[in-house]
Amino acid sequence: MTDISVLDQIVKAYDIRGTYPEQLDARICRALGAGFGVLIAEVEPTTTAVVIGRDMRPSGPELVDAFADGVMGQGLDVIDIGLASTDLLYFASGRLDLPGVMLTASHNPAEYNGIKLCRSAAAPVGEDSGLSTIKRVAAEGAVDVPDAKRGRRSKLDLLADFADHVRNFVDLAALRPLKVIADTANGMGGLVVPEVFATLPFDLEVMYSELDGTFPNHEANPLDEKNLVDLQARVLETGADIGLAFDGDADRVFVVDEKAQPVSGSLTTALLARSILAQNPGSKIIHNLICSKAVPEVVIEHGGEPLRSRVGHSFIKQMMAETGAVFGGEHSAHYYFRDNWRADSGLIASVLVLEQLSHHDGPLSELLAPLKRYEASGEINTRVTDAAVVIERVAEHHSQASCDRLDGLTVDHGDWWFNLRPSNTEPLLRLNLEAPTKADVDRRVSEVQAVIAEASR
Repeated sequence: MTDISVLDQIVKAYDIRGTYPEQLDARICRALGAGFGVLIAEVEPTTTAVVIGRDMRPSGPELVDAFADGVMGQGLDVIDIGLASTDLLYFASGRLDLPGVMLTASHNPAEYNGIKLCRSAAAPVGEDSGLSTIKRVAAEGAVDVPDAKRGRRSKLDLLADFADHVRNFVDLAALRPLKVIADTANGMGGLVVPEVFATLPFDLEVMYSELDGTFPNHEANPLDEKNLVDLQARVLETGADIGLAFDGDADRVFVVDEKAQPVSGSLTTALLARSILAQNPGSKIIHNLICSKAVPEVVIEHGGEPLRSRVGHSFIKQMMAETGAVFGGEHSAHYYFRDNWRADSGLIASVLVLEQLSHHDGPLSELLAPLKRYEASGEINTRVTDAAVVIERVAEHHSQASCDRLDGLTVDHGDWWFNLRPSNTEPLLRLNLEAPTKADVDRRVSEVQAVIAEASR
């Protein structure tokens, strides 16, 4: 049996993540692997194997071995694709039509590791779609099958096939020789980015390409702007057309324009939506509810149907499956593609942005200017004792505005709006606010924070 208190700490709403070895070690990883094997036997009884990959963290080999051992103990074979980005793992799951396991802590610091899981064809596994079962089985302990029925482990290299798949999303003949700087932050982008770009007509420079899970240069978290500083400086030094910043497992990409200005995930979502609608007229496009209002506006202007989603990959992927949406985007720079088994990919997003820039006779900032219509606060976190009480007080204060509870509380005053939602893992409220100008944003943030502070007393 495994200590349930440890599992409570590391099993999150969408994945598994904890410090190594204090929270996530080989013993716990094996128990989780057995839990995943039990889940797959329940929900996909004809499946005989799972595919597994890992990022570059030093603890990865040990934890992959342990998780694979747990899976094989339940009678399932393991196909090991080795070092991989998370979108390469999703590709493997889709191409092989098998459940997938990715050992990664994504953008978290070096002391962390974690596990992202999917069912066959990259279908999401979240708290309500399997993680609770895995957690329960890991806590209770699973009985292994007899040795004669134990699964076997084999290796498979899919990197070249994945690169071909990514390149198939763009018109290669339309690409022009742009200068591209990619900061892979010693993460898995160092493996996959050069492979994808090898046959493309770009002048590519990769920063911090060495795979090193200790992150000797800076954390692999481009959502924190301090981790963009090196990329911004290099873009200006070289006169590059664009900068690309990948997180640790390279499933997210943040864009920097030729002036070294960060491009928000909302703005990139709007650009990608416009591009995809040109090829898929009238299609449905999903955006999460903290994306800029510019996203649904652009979708409508280009003949698409915008659909609003809760924050989180499992919700977007489920909505894509239910509605047939061709694309989904999140403000956090996750971009989902119907033709990628509805999975997210930083590399597919990257080549599509570069295709749009290739079509445009001018710089990236100019291409994006018509889409940049509002100012945003960014995510502001406030520690509170009782998130539910605070949210109700804020809702009362804004009772004259349009409000909904799709994910936390969204309040829309017309010319400005905000979303306030509790963290899944910490006693925090996350505020995202948008208004016409920076001064408006600052003023409205102060107003909302004053109500939060009053309600917290």
